[in-house]
Amino acid sequence: MSSRRWGKKRKKTPAGFDVIEPVLEALENELRDKVKESNAGKRKTESLWPIHQINWQRSRYVYEMYYLYHKISKQVYDFCINQKIIDGPLIAKWKKPGYERLCSTYVINPSNYKFGTTSICRVPFKDRNEDQMDAQDPTTGCKGCASGKGEGAKNIFGNKYGQSLAAVQVAREKRMEESQKRREEQERLEEERRQRAAAEDDDGESETDEDTDDEDYGPSPAAGVWAGSQKLQQESERLAGQDDDDDDDDFDGPQPPPPKKVKTG
Repeated sequence: MSSRRWGKKRKKTPAGFDVIEPVLEALENELRDKVKESNAGKRKTESLWPIHQINWQRSRYVYEMYYLYHKISKQVYDFCINQKIIDGPLIAKWKKPGYERLCSTYVINPSNYKFGTTSICRVPFKDRNEDQMDAQDPTTGCKGCASGKGEGAKNIFGNKYGQSLAAVQVAREKRMEESQKRREEQERLEEERRQRAAAEDDDGESETDEDTDDEDYGPSPAAGVWAGSQKLQQESERLAGQDDDDDDDDFDGPQPPPPKKVKTG
């Protein structure tokens, strides 16, 4: 694809950008549609939720594709940062202990909240009272982005914008590879059967197994970049580093490379 929309100066995209461009295109279109939607019946701040949430998901997608799954190069990652396709300041916070799942830099700015505090979404579940357990940040819609085991929501927004699109993409690619291998194996077995049948002068019809599980992972990225089925959602969560136990809500996300050692002496 062309670089017609990526970057204010329409800078040419680096090699390998096509790996993430379809998802970035889909998120750009989604954001445009959400901005155009009517805000009737919504609170004033609630109309901003999709903007914050898609910004988080887009940034998280590129971040994980680079740091966690190693699907893109540093040149592609830096291009996204420099062209402000993703939120550099938010990503910088993710690299710091305690902020690995932060939904937005807005929620940690004391000037945005009464009494110089931060958002309720930054309060760990263990420190909330019963009335606060289902609370969401009024500006971002975040249910809980505190770090630590069981301290925040597994899906911080409770909707498709809280999904790990990098994990979804990797799960789909893995599924496609497995399906291709099964088809090739079926073709090989069928060819062997035909050869045996020809040698035995057997004209009987063959039966091949149908791969009926292809739809379990939902639509392809061309039709939708989000997990379209429960099975894909579960697999993407597993790939994202979450435990299989339904009661484990902990996911601190990918960790950046260790800091360089400073020479002393």
